Amino acid sequence: MVIADVDPKGGEETVRLIKEGDGASRDAIFIAADISQPREVEALIAKAVATWGRLDYAHNNAGAEGTGVTTHLYPEDQWRHIIEVNLIGTWLCMKHEIQQMLRGGQGAIVNTASIAGLVASPASGSAYTASKHGILGLTKSAALEYAQAGIRVNAVCPGVINTPMVERHINRRPELGERLVAAEPVGRLGTAEEVAAAVVWLCSDAASFVTGHPLVVDGGFIAQ
Repeated sequence: MVIADVDPKGGEETVRLIKEGDGASRDAIFIAADISQPREVEALIAKAVATWGRLDYAHNNAGAEGTGVTTHLYPEDQWRHIIEVNLIGTWLCMKHEIQQMLRGGQGAIVNTASIAGLVASPASGSAYTASKHGILGLTKSAALEYAQAGIRVNAVCPGVINTPMVERHINRRPELGERLVAAEPVGRLGTAEEVAAAVVWLCSDAASFVTGHPLVVDGGFIAQ
């Protein structure tokens, strides 16, 4: 397994957790990469294949968070950064992942979108919402392009997940945590492990007839 991140500390910690885990395969390496940079993405995939010999599965999970700034006030540099990381970065990863999977004759890709890829939210902001809608369009297009090549492409659409990013917002505004929980039909926030389980399922043979699908993991939020 290859873990890539712009944050070496977080990436190395993830590798440590994998190696100490109870799974059947504990081999993992970390590669520092900024997915908005084409050469770094190309080098990342090349290193992964050089290390393991092939590429069978990929989870494109890196992303930049948005703000609730209204569209006409959004700073251009922030808008471009969100699009470059979330949408262009996902496409760059897919570009090189698919080349390797075509050589292997099969593969599965899961892109992290969001419920913001399905519905708009003033809290997420227009740049983030546009980027996540774009990821779903990219996912569906690629799913159709490579369906007969044995490559499945799906997306996972998390709702509000209890991650360090969400915790930062709640720590600044404690009342926000209560509001977020109250808005969830299941009465709690999601966990990273629950999203990871959805990704693993989409990569597995159990999902062999699933492609081009946005799998929602949101506790029923957008069903309201």
